[in-house]
Amino acid sequence: MVADTERQRTRADTAVERPHADRWVENRPGAGWSVVGLRELWDYRELAVAFALKTLRVRYKQTVFGVAWAVLQPVLSVILFTLVFGRLVGVPTDGLPYVVFNYAGMILWLYVSASVTSAAQSLVETRELVTKVYFPRLLAPLSAAVPAIVDFLIAFVILVGMLVYYGITPGWAVALTPLWVLAAVATAVAVGVPLSALNVQYRDVRQALPLLLQLWLFASPVVYSASLVKGAWQYVYALNPLSTVLDGFRWSMAGGPAPGPEAFVSLAVVIVLLAVGFVYFGRVQRSFPDVV
Repeated sequence: MVADTERQRTRADTAVERPHADRWVENRPGAGWSVVGLRELWDYRELAVAFALKTLRVRYKQTVFGVAWAVLQPVLSVILFTLVFGRLVGVPTDGLPYVVFNYAGMILWLYVSASVTSAAQSLVETRELVTKVYFPRLLAPLSAAVPAIVDFLIAFVILVGMLVYYGITPGWAVALTPLWVLAAVATAVAVGVPLSALNVQYRDVRQALPLLLQLWLFASPVVYSASLVKGAWQYVYALNPLSTVLDGFRWSMAGGPAPGPEAFVSLAVVIVLLAVGFVYFGRVQRSFPDVV
């Protein structure tokens, strides 16, 4: 009887000294939709900022040109694609100069590509925290979608300069530009979140991702116009949500053709990807500390 009382006091003292001891030792989040609770993500917002700043610093660490790569990368890509597709192939550009057409698509594509890559690697690169400290695991891939926005905004200034140089005046649709940027962020998150979970379990994701992104680039209207796709095939093509996002961005900024009703197909795809990706992430995240 005395021994039982002493053991109870010991457990009580431990609980007072370490009220979250079970949570830290277990180091596993709960199951279900609680993993995407906005309240918990908000409580850990400072950690999200730390993740984003770390990604931004690592990206340009020990580089000669630094943040200038935010402009050099799309500009060099545009020069190459202008020579091949603009001059040699002569693809249609919806009445826009090919340089403007390609650059507008390229800066948004580079944002999505960089964000998906960072999100896919986010949990593996924070394995020390994943195995030792509790935090909402979803925070890692979500915060990975933020740093590339800096590159996009820098490159966006150059796009504005191009519009001025070529005498292109955006119409009222320019007010919708933030909407298309948010759609690009949602697309990057919808793809990056499940990939981050898959990459923890199967490191083949890291090896296959560059090839998959390359295929996604040429499956999207970055270097050519979506107007090449006719009839009912437009709805099939819209299964790639970036087809609508890129066309919408060009429409807002440079006066290209407005997205048609097939845009609702792209919207549905993004919503489904977000739902499936978050559910999958929530179901497998408890195994992260064991396999990361």
